[in-house]
Amino acid sequence: MQKYSVFSLVKNALSNHENWDLAWKDPTPKKEYDVVIIGGGGHGLATAYYLAKEHNITNVAIIEKGWIGGGNVGRNTTIIRSNYMHDDNALFSEFGMDLWRRMSQDLNYNVMFSPRGIINLAHSDAQMNTYARRGNSMRLNGIDAVLLNREEVREIIPMADFSENVRFPIFGGLMQPSAGTARHDAVAWGYARQADDMGVDIIQNCEVIGFDVSAGKINGVRTSRGDIKAKKIGLCVAGSTNILAEKLNMTLPIETHLLQACVSEPVKPVLDKVVTFGAGHFYISQSDKGEMVMGGDLDGYNSYAQRGNLPTLQHVLTEGIAMMPFLSKLKMLRTWGGIMDMSMDGSPIIDKTHIEGLYLNCGWCYGGFKATPASGWTFAHTIAQDRVHELNAGYSLNRFNTGHLLDEKGLGTKTWIS
Repeated sequence: MQKYSVFSLVKNALSNHENWDLAWKDPTPKKEYDVVIIGGGGHGLATAYYLAKEHNITNVAIIEKGWIGGGNVGRNTTIIRSNYMHDDNALFSEFGMDLWRRMSQDLNYNVMFSPRGIINLAHSDAQMNTYARRGNSMRLNGIDAVLLNREEVREIIPMADFSENVRFPIFGGLMQPSAGTARHDAVAWGYARQADDMGVDIIQNCEVIGFDVSAGKINGVRTSRGDIKAKKIGLCVAGSTNILAEKLNMTLPIETHLLQACVSEPVKPVLDKVVTFGAGHFYISQSDKGEMVMGGDLDGYNSYAQRGNLPTLQHVLTEGIAMMPFLSKLKMLRTWGGIMDMSMDGSPIIDKTHIEGLYLNCGWCYGGFKATPASGWTFAHTIAQDRVHELNAGYSLNRFNTGHLLDEKGLGTKTWIS
């Protein structure tokens, strides 16, 4: 594990950004690895790290077609939570929360985890009843949940519109006090640095163009930088999963969609929680720099483009202004889009496949970033042990054939689950 003294920090601060040590190496791909992880996003990096840390498997390569931090791990709104109702999702996500709490220490890298709390606003009696049910389910699974009435919500977020003649009056909300945010690029860099330090090869600008499969077994991968043999391969490429699945003649129960977000100009501290608008699909938090970080629903069409469109952004901001009118006075600084796999039941897939040695991690819908450590930990276990862990047993690919679905309605910020 790399250590940095006060003197090294001072040296770098005074170096005019010159002659800095590389955070991770840029190796030439070897001809063969024990495990190849395709996808250098948060889930792929975490998988490689936990393969090395938990299973002592270090002859591992991460293949990334772009650069580390250039995909969804750097294109999200950084929300971390475990406020699910169904046991499979709740226990999986709460395990991840434990990993988040000690991540900075484990990686020796400050990921800026901020357990500031998340509030899902309710706008009807029926929605409050639904929240009570979900909150009770959370507490039965050992997850903190607090049902708030209207006045308690007003005390926490007084800038919201509590007037009587609004279209969506605030009745109360459900809060998970231990939820929060983390710095997305710091998470990528921390996992990358530690995986590299443990012997994992991080190979950037290396695109997968095909696979070597024979007699129902994976033998390797063909890339833009040459063929690489591997005993095991894990697909962990978020919105690009179907592109690679087609190269394997696999049809998966997922679609690729674009999700947009935006940030405003910075303002003085006004919001110390993550808040979601229960009447639509809008969520907001305030960054350490004072920017209001906002996101919304999908663009409504399939896309592999990492860019959004103005109508969706207008829809997002309209919902935001309906909830917090002061947002109408702010200028928007930048927007971005991330592509994601949307599964048919709103829950992910972490499983073995019918091809021996090939493993699948996809279908994260709105919750990919928050699941980074738990996804990596369980995917590493599934690959190393060639069997699923009890935490991801419910995330089987076969559930779409048997009908044992985990229907959380996506539960990005949608809070009307029944």
